[in-house]
Amino acid sequence: MIARYSRPRMSAIWETGNRYAAWLEVELAAAEAMARRGWIPKKVPVVCRKKARIDVARILEIEKKVKHDVIAFLTGVGETVGPEARFLHYGLTSYDVVDTALGMLLAQSCDLLLEGVDALLAAIKKQARRYKDTPMAGRTHGMHAEPITFGLKLCSWYEEMRRNRERLVRARVSIAVGKISGAVGTYAHLDPAIETEVCKKLGLVADPISTQVVQRDRHADYLLALAQLATSLEKFALEIRHLQRTEVGEVEEPFTSGQKGSSAMPHKKNPIISEQICGLARVMRGYALATLENNPLWHERDISNSSVERIVLPDASILMDYLLDRMTYLVADFVVHPDVMKRNLGLTGGRMHSETVMLALTSTGLRREQAYEIVQRNAMEGMRSGRPLRELLGADPEVTKRLAAAQLDAAFDPKHALRWTDAIFKRIFGKGTKKTAARRRG
Repeated sequence: MIARYSRPRMSAIWETGNRYAAWLEVELAAAEAMARRGWIPKKVPVVCRKKARIDVARILEIEKKVKHDVIAFLTGVGETVGPEARFLHYGLTSYDVVDTALGMLLAQSCDLLLEGVDALLAAIKKQARRYKDTPMAGRTHGMHAEPITFGLKLCSWYEEMRRNRERLVRARVSIAVGKISGAVGTYAHLDPAIETEVCKKLGLVADPISTQVVQRDRHADYLLALAQLATSLEKFALEIRHLQRTEVGEVEEPFTSGQKGSSAMPHKKNPIISEQICGLARVMRGYALATLENNPLWHERDISNSSVERIVLPDASILMDYLLDRMTYLVADFVVHPDVMKRNLGLTGGRMHSETVMLALTSTGLRREQAYEIVQRNAMEGMRSGRPLRELLGADPEVTKRLAAAQLDAAFDPKHALRWTDAIFKRIFGKGTKKTAARRRG
């Protein structure tokens, strides 16, 4: 991943030297397990662990000649170890090392991403509670529908992120596996007990059955979880972009001192973080497709997955780490304008309360279709004339003969639509939610 979208901790996991270090840990763990069984001299893993050094430049130099990265790695490490190096990789095939180390790196990446998810969850939760009772227009099809609160919108984000967290935890289980099973997975020169021991030492689970490789549906699980997570972030960012539009103006991205919005127009404050998140989510979905294509390999394996994974697994992990950080900053520091939300609630002249009026008319014995037609007729007139719906309904004899003025007034009280806000918050955040008198039923 390019430096622009990379952060140090995640990038360090996928740095070439760290990848070689993970390979070495697999080789040493396997040598130690074999030495305990008397397969190789007991001093071998001791000497190898003491003397082994990783010289990235030397390994890459050797690879130019041998055209095989694992052989180059073993040769380069062997030069630093001496004669005992001949017992490294004893009975193993390349992907015993590569896939087991990959499981380690992916598990580490998952753990770091879970930290990022938790930070975003905390930011959303804080803002949801802050704006729990801040009313705004609910919108369907981009049009005003009925009132909601900004806190309720954020509750929805929080719950979706919680599901994303669960998907990521499941993906970690799927990819935190290793295999030390030989050239086609039959343990021809090994012992399944060695595989179990090595994987346990490395914090992995031994794959119950493998071919020459761990099956690639596991890696697809990981990328699909990241794609779903990135798509959720895009959904949240897209909402902020809509709410920041000049015609809406209810929420803004943070705009720091000295920041510029446009090279040509000094007045501009553009939602650049949100737009960046939306764009990069498309890249993440592309990575997921690539891992799905990697699953069908020839027989016990071919190498068509390898080149793809060298790009998509590190890049997706690094990019997801970046996206979570950007989204967390955006949520923690966005600027909310409750006064604009209140002003926008009045744009339709009360028409967002049409369903409440319709139900009130229906409760008097009027057929629903009749009540719908009465309210719709007045609402459409309000759109044409600009007169408030309450005023029009108060002058309609078909309404006034069924509903008293106080009943009509009650239908236009937004507290009615929002009376269950506390209950929804308790579903999401538990008993710690503070109850608001205005939200109590009654």
